[in-house]
Amino acid sequence: MGAIVVVTTVGTRDQANLIAEELVGRRLAGSVHIIPIQRSVYRWKEKVCDDSEYLLVVKTVASRYEEIETAIGALHDYELPEILAFNVSRGEARFLKWITQSTQPALEPQDTDGAEDTNL
Repeated sequence: MGAIVVVTTVGTRDQANLIAEELVGRRLAGSVHIIPIQRSVYRWKEKVCDDSEYLLVVKTVASRYEEIETAIGALHDYELPEILAFNVSRGEARFLKWITQSTQPALEPQDTDGAEDTNL
């Protein structure tokens, strides 16, 4: 399972916090760095814009990309959110293992036969 870094930008701190907390809370990301950008210059609808934004740097695995894209799209305020993914070609082995472990779906409690567990 290869590690990837996904980046997106948002216009407010609240939006950055919401997306970061949701991605980590849903185990779609091991961690998300929120970096305030003082200035972002870009073209949108044939106009040059100059705004402040926040950059989110998402550490995850490639197998979770589609879920991350869907989650960001649903949570994002922008009409066309920037969502870019980059393969991680190398990294510290223990950190890469941590990313993989952190993005494993949580195990659901097993209901074997419908009876209550009396070993609690």
